Parts: sequence; C-alpha cells; structure tokens
Amino acid sequence: MQIKLFSFNPFQVNSYLLINNDNECIIIDAGCYNECEKSMLSNYLKENKLALKRVLNTHLHLDHIFGNKFLYESYGLRPEAHQADEFLIKRFPLMARNFGIAANDTIELGKYLRNGDKIVLGDIELTTLHTPGHSPGGVSFYAPKDNCLFSGDSLFMGSIGRTDLGGGDFDDLRKSIEEQLFTLPENTIVFPGHGPKSSIGFEKNSNPFF
Repeated sequence: MQIKLFSFNPFQVNSYLLINNDNECIIIDAGCYNECEKSMLSNYLKENKLALKRVLNTHLHLDHIFGNKFLYESYGLRPEAHQADEFLIKRFPLMARNFGIAANDTIELGKYLRNGDKIVLGDIELTTLHTPGHSPGGVSFYAPKDNCLFSGDSLFMGSIGRTDLGGGDFDDLRKSIEEQLFTLPENTIVFPGHGPKSSIGFEKNSNPFF
C-alpha cells in the first residue's frame, strides 16, 4: 500500500490517499476546501491514473468533510462513516458559520461503518475501530499488513483530540485509546488527522494524557 498525504484547509487536516497495486485508491478524510485544493487532489488522481473507489471518514467534523460533496459530484462516491456522527452533517452549516468558514452544505452518507468492519481494496486491508470520545462516531482505521493506523482526531503525537465539541467525552476518548489503540503492536505507525506521524509505542510511553 502506498500512502499519499495532503494537508488541506485552514485547519490543516491530513487527508490520506491509500493506493493499491492496481492503481485503485481510498481517501480518508477528504478535507479539500477551496478550488485550488480540489484541483490538487483531482489532478493527482488523473496524472497518476488512479481510480478512486471509496471515501472514508474518521469522523464528521466540518474540517474533515469539506471535500465530500466535491468527490460525490466528481466521482459519484458517497462518504462512509459511523452512524453516531451523522447528526454532524445537519450541523455543518452552523459549524462553518461559527468558525467563520464559507461553506453551505455537504453530502449525506452512503454507508455506515461499524466497529470491526473490514475494508478491502486489492492489497489494501483496513479494520474499522470505533474510537468515540472526540466525537460519538469517531473511528480509526487499522492496516495490519502495512503496520499502520489512521487515528483521525483521537490520537496525535503527544496529545489527544479535543472533547469540548458536541458529543465529545474525555473519559470515552481515554477508554477508546487505551482499549482499541494501545492494544495494537507498539511498532504500529500512527497517521493522525493533524500533525506529524507517531507510533503506538511512543504514545503509550510518552503521551502526557496517559
């Protein structure tokens, strides 16, 4: 599996393209916001002859879903996320106004993701881990064959996600990380929703929240 990282929008969301050996790909957290960022993504797909097959969301806060409508209109793909976060889609315009962001709407989900769901695309194999706390429907995606984790806004290098937004819960987030993420092999590389990558072992030993 190849991983291409884009850093999109004013919140600097990490959007990840996962590319298999057949030039098919999955995007995790399509944060592309303006026309330049949308073109950057679509041009990369075109220039590298990649076929986008699935649009996954670790959660549905506005900064992680800016590009969902664009991808639906361009490629006919609806986003996939945990049902417990679906209420955030209706709150999208309000959240955008609260942050002073010019964004009016997004797209409804096409499929719900549940804890334990397997996502397979050629040699790409992901396991969905429900990791609520930052949001009720937060999920992480674990790729055991590639020894990596896409943690969304649950776990960062030296930090964890904020829990003061709608539906956030600090105790739930700590429990999610301890029971779902810190039980993974310590050499698992962590690709978070913002900031630099880390590892499970480093966070277990060094993260000040634990």
